Amino acid sequence: MPPVDTFRPEPGVLRPREEIPPRYKWDLTAICRDWDDWERSYRQLDAAIESFKTFRGTLAEGPDRLLAAYRALDEMGALAYRAWYYAALQYDQDQRDNTINARRQQVQILFARQQQASSWFNPELLAILIETIRGWLDARSDLAVYRFAIESLFHEQEHVLDEKGERLMSYAGRFNSVPHDSYAALTTADMTFPSITLSTGERITLSYGQYRTVLETNRVQEDRAAAYRAFHRAYADNQNTYAALYNGVLQRDWFHARARSYRTTLDAALHGHNIPPAVVENLIAVTRAGVEPLRRYHRLRRRTLGLETYRPFDVFVPLVDYDARYPYDEVGGWIVDSAAPLGREYQQQVRRAFEEGWIDVFENAGKRHGAYSAPVYGAHPYMLLNYNETLDAVFTLAHEMGHSMHTLLSHRTQPFVYAGYTIFVAEVPSTLSEALFLDLMLERARSRDERIVLLQHAIDSIAGTFYTQVLFADFELQAHRLVEQDQPVTADTLNGMFRTLVGEYYGDALDEEEISRVTWARIPHFFSTPYYVYQYATCFASTAKLMQDLRATDPGRRDQGVERYLSLLRAGGSDYPMNLLGRAGVDLSQPDTVRAVAIELDGLVARLERELQGS
Repeated sequence: MPPVDTFRPEPGVLRPREEIPPRYKWDLTAICRDWDDWERSYRQLDAAIESFKTFRGTLAEGPDRLLAAYRALDEMGALAYRAWYYAALQYDQDQRDNTINARRQQVQILFARQQQASSWFNPELLAILIETIRGWLDARSDLAVYRFAIESLFHEQEHVLDEKGERLMSYAGRFNSVPHDSYAALTTADMTFPSITLSTGERITLSYGQYRTVLETNRVQEDRAAAYRAFHRAYADNQNTYAALYNGVLQRDWFHARARSYRTTLDAALHGHNIPPAVVENLIAVTRAGVEPLRRYHRLRRRTLGLETYRPFDVFVPLVDYDARYPYDEVGGWIVDSAAPLGREYQQQVRRAFEEGWIDVFENAGKRHGAYSAPVYGAHPYMLLNYNETLDAVFTLAHEMGHSMHTLLSHRTQPFVYAGYTIFVAEVPSTLSEALFLDLMLERARSRDERIVLLQHAIDSIAGTFYTQVLFADFELQAHRLVEQDQPVTADTLNGMFRTLVGEYYGDALDEEEISRVTWARIPHFFSTPYYVYQYATCFASTAKLMQDLRATDPGRRDQGVERYLSLLRAGGSDYPMNLLGRAGVDLSQPDTVRAVAIELDGLVARLERELQGS
């Protein structure tokens, strides 16, 4: 029997949050009990920031003072997690709530003060001879915990400014989030979602979740076209504003790169984690050379769907009629089952996520769209979803669960200073979690149509997680180079660049759609986390390598693969990401690692062709 308070979303209906039963909402009391508790955490963080100033000018006194300063930094960091995420997650439940938004902004202002109060730390530490500090590290095991943090700081030494310069950069920190915050307000709080009438006569409001539902489930091309064009019209109508905001991102990044004496914005983004810029450049070059399997897939789709024209709104619709919905109350057990290859303890943690209020499940009015996993130190991970019962929504849940398990294992194993992990590694557990779930679903498939749907999903995952993200990385690298070369950044420039890239990746497999050239404006990562998206692709390639061991028939190889993978998750940020992946058996400096994705895609497309032919 399903629970009494079972809830299922209705297509085209956006519910108020209070109509959704509590069991489908996250329980934020693990972070703070209430707003009074949050206020206490906020004041504690404020006091910790003020107290940290007393360490200034004392680091050279010896290992005791340096250890105390690092522990004070850890305390500030742990308090910052509580203060930020309680306000930020509350805000994402309903981004129309200005009271909560004000509290969130209070924390951002406090973070700027925190950066100002600690801006002296790195220059002062770097003024001490590294040989002296290494002697302290060798003599004190409690201080030696911070060895990698210190060594990585000295790795960046040439780009750290003097105390006056770091203080000036800290003042600029308050402006860093303005382009993204403006973008978020424009696309969520101030967005009026368009409505369209479907061919059935039904009128629906195109929130992002409903827009995706139409593209992924509606068999009528005219309906898909109407949804696509109406949804993107809001971006087209404001394209000059989006271009101005994105120019703000590009100029900010170039300011920071030049202020710290980096050659390019890409160098600035990668240097801290010791990632060679050639990794990104080679990723783009090798992917561009391997687009034929992607084009082959879309030509197959055009033939199978019997479409005279094949446009961006046709790329998600299922190839066969397999009208399955995936109620949230059923899929939780499937996600747990799919984690079996990683061991019982790992499975138990996945089960906890469903039972203990870690997940905010359904879309509601004012809620932030999309999905994420929030790594809340001192509590547990939290997942935001906008679950709509599609197959894509199920895999999104698997994806975010991978992130959450990474967070959980890292936070449990590492000291605070290494509890966080780099973006470069972050998308490995999410894509691997999806791969495990796909294996389970294909194993349980009972019909040809179900196999076709799952194969399509696997291929779409490669197209979306790999090829599309490389295209996005290509776009933002070119956009950043515009400002580096003192070129203007306008809506026309960005639209033309995006249109050209789509043509270069898809060729004649995809017919041009006029409004698609402005779709760069709806990619949140461009505005919030530049030089992020390429890592979806490198992580996808890493996952393909790791899955070879997890799928091995030899038990010894499989067990070793599991242990290497779990060790990667437990390692958090305790080393440079290329080193962590290397110990897990992945070398992203090799073109063959990237090229293997195209080979995998080609094999999946061939298998799909056979299924569609009935052989």
